[in-house]
This record gives sequence, C-alpha cells and structure tokens, in this order.
Amino acid sequence: MEFMKKQIKIRLTLMMFFEYFIWGTWYVTLGTWLGQSLHFSGRQIGLVSGTTAIGAIVSPFFIGLIADRFFASQRVLAALHGLGACLLLLASSRSSFGLLYFLLLLYAVCYMPTLALTNSLAFRLMRDPKLEFGPIRVLGTVGWIVAGLLIGSLRLEATAMPLRIAALASLIMAAYCLTLPDTPPLAGPTKRSLRGVFPVKATKLFLERSFAIFTLTSFLICIPLQFYYAFTNLFLNEIGCRLNRSVQHYL
Repeated sequence: MEFMKKQIKIRLTLMMFFEYFIWGTWYVTLGTWLGQSLHFSGRQIGLVSGTTAIGAIVSPFFIGLIADRFFASQRVLAALHGLGACLLLLASSRSSFGLLYFLLLLYAVCYMPTLALTNSLAFRLMRDPKLEFGPIRVLGTVGWIVAGLLIGSLRLEATAMPLRIAALASLIMAAYCLTLPDTPPLAGPTKRSLRGVFPVKATKLFLERSFAIFTLTSFLICIPLQFYYAFTNLFLNEIGCRLNRSVQHYL
C-alpha cells in the first residue's frame, strides 16, 4: 500500500513537470520570435500573447463541464494535449499574423483548462492534499525553469523551435496521461441549464474575506505578469544585441 502511494506521487509529479514544461518552453520567448524573426508589431505581439487569457476565460464554460460530467479527467487531458500538439506544430510553420493568432487562440482554449484538470486529478488521487499537493505541484515550477534554461542555452528564442519542442512535449504528455489512474467524472450527465454554466454556489465563496482577497490579488498580479511574459525576453535580447554592437565598436 505504501509503495502504491509513493508510486502515485511520482506519477503526479511527472505530470506536473510535463504540464508546465510545455507552457514554459514556448510562451516566454514567443515575443522574441514574433518580433525579431517575423517582425510583428508590439500590438500584434501583445494580441498573440493575450490568447492564453482569452483561452482561460472561455474554455471552462464548455471543456470544464465536459470533464466534470461526461469523461474521465485523464482522457480529457490526453485529448487536449494531443490536439494542442497539432496546433503548435501548425503554428510553428506560419508567418502571417491572422492565421498564427487563430491557431494559438485555439491552442490556448485547449491548453488552459488542463491547468485546472491536472490540479483536480491530483487532488482526487492524493490522500492528504494539504500535505501532499505542495511537493507535487512544485515540480511544475521546476518544469517551467528547465524549459527556460533549455531554450536559452540552445539559443532558440528567435526561432520557431520552442513551439515544435512544446508540440513534442505535448504528444508525450498526451500519451502519459493515458497511463494515469482512472478518474471518472464526479457528476453524472445532468440537464443543461444556465445554473450549470454559472454555478451560484461558487459565487458565494466571494463572501468569504480570505477567498475574496486571494482572488483580487491574483487578478492584480496577472496584469504586470502579462507584460513580463510578452515583452521581457524580447527586450533582454535587444539589449544584449545593442551591448554586443557597442563593445565591438569600441574594440
């Protein structure tokens, strides 16, 4: 029994590692590729980076409901990551703003709900989430860091390779999700209603002071964070090029 418990923890940590490795591989350096290689404007870079925000807002209204009512979480994760791999691969070969934006928007709709699905799957498989979730979730942060170090060390920021590496990682994640323990839907198929899309019980949580403060601070921190993700890597690369040119001029 203890061996099985440890084995599940290891499998969940790997799931978290791949989940955030995928995102960290392409998202932070996306602006550098769009700006330096495809010569997109700052407005266009911002719009493409904002696809994840739109995906996070839109996708729970239908993908979250599907996962909760009709299919096992691990199967939904596998399907979303498999489809996401195809979309990332297609996006990596496009250079026009309109088509690239549309493909990454579709990808965001597929990927963003997987963040919540991996959490819910982990909670259902853990015996004591208060003690176990932290050490498991931290591997997601490690995956994000490893992805950044990999792309940076290989000097791939200004290329489409991060998208292709993320596509490969998504395929691996899709296959891996199918090996996870079965997590059938908690709620059976129910009659569709507006209340099912906007659950009243969830809104009552905002009456709790701690939850309201947490939600507000999370919302506020995401505003500067979005600017950081979209433009910091591009800015640092441009500063580095200018410094190199200055040094070569003086030498």
